[in-house]
Amino acid sequence: MKITENDIHDHLRKRMVQRGVSLEEMQITLEKGWPALDAKKGTEGKIYVLPFNREWEGRYFEEKEVTVYYKFKAGELVLLTVKARYGKDFKRGGVS
Repeated sequence: MKITENDIHDHLRKRMVQRGVSLEEMQITLEKGWPALDAKKGTEGKIYVLPFNREWEGRYFEEKEVTVYYKFKAGELVLLTVKARYGKDFKRGGVS
């Protein structure tokens, strides 16, 4: 699933800025992530843990867990929202 700036609607862009997630991190999550078990019915999600090793909002974090929620409408990918958690030693492989 290749995403571009055109796939980013206003709500999603606000969440990306608010939560510190880049388009590149979302793309990596969609490509390499595992299924988000908390996705609501009719939606899908992918989770991926990325190395971070820098500060976010004044605190240092080793990792960032990114979750991207989306659905397919008429065969087209529709990005819904994105979440981020900062920390270390996140579980991988479908358990967050």
